[in-house]
Amino acid sequence: MSTGRRLGVVLFQLGGPDSFEAIEPFLYNLFSDPDIIDFPFARLARRPLARLAARHRAAKVRKHYAEVGGKSPIIELTRAQARALERELRTVVDARVFTAMRYWHPLTEEVVREVQGGGFDELVLLPLYPQYSRTTSGSSLNEWGRQSARAGLEVPTKVIRDFYRQPLYIEAVVERIDSALERFPAGVPVTLVFSAHGIPQDVVEAGDPYQEQVEATAALVLECGGWAHPYRLCYQSKVGPGRWLQPMLLATLRELAARGERNVLVIPIAFVTDHVETLHEIDIKARAEAAELGIRQFELMPALNDSPRFIQALAELVRKTAEVEVPG
Repeated sequence: MSTGRRLGVVLFQLGGPDSFEAIEPFLYNLFSDPDIIDFPFARLARRPLARLAARHRAAKVRKHYAEVGGKSPIIELTRAQARALERELRTVVDARVFTAMRYWHPLTEEVVREVQGGGFDELVLLPLYPQYSRTTSGSSLNEWGRQSARAGLEVPTKVIRDFYRQPLYIEAVVERIDSALERFPAGVPVTLVFSAHGIPQDVVEAGDPYQEQVEATAALVLECGGWAHPYRLCYQSKVGPGRWLQPMLLATLRELAARGERNVLVIPIAFVTDHVETLHEIDIKARAEAAELGIRQFELMPALNDSPRFIQALAELVRKTAEVEVPG
């Protein structure tokens, strides 16, 4: 391991409630985010509206969390990713990897304080969203900027904005799909349903690259996988009455069932860590809908989590960004 410099890496994620009591404050932090909730006079109205929205939404989602173990697994899974990435990086550089959650602990401000005392020569910021959106990666990076400025953190910093077409990442997704396809009887037709987190249509119309990057990822995965299966790309997790990216996951399942397609593999193409939107929204809610529609076999590809190929992808991203030389 090279000890010529000390490298800090910060992984950013959405975060999730770690108990039933944390559900409402987690949602309040989410609905208070100026990168997500913005409108005229928002500075005055955002927090009161966030309190109302969090209270209303919490009453709906408590059952969802109860059905997946009473809390979100995203914190533990992201920490496992961080540990695996740190082990990989430390073979070539003195590195430490942190996890910063946008809406629940460990919050960004807490991680800034940890980093401040670490004696780092350089930082690499890595949002764990393959495709960039101002509502996800942008929000996390903006919060890092605010909190690091407030704390007076002055360390040379590089940012990985997205990795939607990184070859090892694409290979990691293909490996997961191949493994999931083994659950189906040999030779049966299977429809691959790529499901990405939705965002409001007006965000895309304002120039956000998210939709374009999701479509590019799906195309690269299909090219790399070389399957003959038909496929669909859709979106999920819509909140509120506004226009969001279409088509939605449940509408796609209804369309497939109406066409007589009976075997479906759902691929969470924009999620690298399992949480309530994969474990409940897809694996419980969408699965139940599919059964009612007559779909015989419904399978969910697990998120990448700490798969070795995905960790290699993250390590390569960090090494390249930080210009870390790899021996041999």
